[in-house]
Amino acid sequence: MNSASVKPIMPTRYPRRLVLWHLLNIPNLLTLTRLFLVPVFLALLSQHRFRYALYVFCAAGLTDSLDGTIARWFDLRTEIGALLDPFADKLLLLSAFVGLTVENVIPGWLLGVVITRDVVIVFGYLLLLFYTAERVPVHPSYLGKAATCLQLASVVGALASLSRDSAVLWYLLLYATVVITALSGMHYAYQGLVWLSSSEPQMFE
Repeated sequence: MNSASVKPIMPTRYPRRLVLWHLLNIPNLLTLTRLFLVPVFLALLSQHRFRYALYVFCAAGLTDSLDGTIARWFDLRTEIGALLDPFADKLLLLSAFVGLTVENVIPGWLLGVVITRDVVIVFGYLLLLFYTAERVPVHPSYLGKAATCLQLASVVGALASLSRDSAVLWYLLLYATVVITALSGMHYAYQGLVWLSSSEPQMFE
């Protein structure tokens, strides 16, 4: 066979398109939408347009429910989605707490407990990753889920002016959020210590 007649095989572009579609599927697009809603929410909050900020916050929460459901039902789970989804959730929630604290709607001590708990969890995870050189499986505990629900309820209550309509219920919600958030942080720290004690640190091998 004449080698000059053989046409070189050109790389096709379809794999790249398939990879791009795999990354930018519907669940990931919903997660990105939630990220883009964060500055919109903060802009409305800075203008004291709490009702519209509440609508945006609820819309962002709806995308959180939809992206996970669609990813599970249609098997569209990706590595980048597994990273972006909790990041978008945490960014939205922390932005809400910081913004509402700056506007003197939520007390600073509640923000301090929420941030301290998140710092302990992230720092503890990185510490375990450094010492064991293993990816530690993280599963939300019941206390963690309860803390997240109460934090969401606190943000919604603040945007809905619950402190003005029912002061007693508002402070009960705040105190419950602080207690459960602190307990969940201690529980995650305890789980990290148990994991560390059950595996030999890589640096000591």
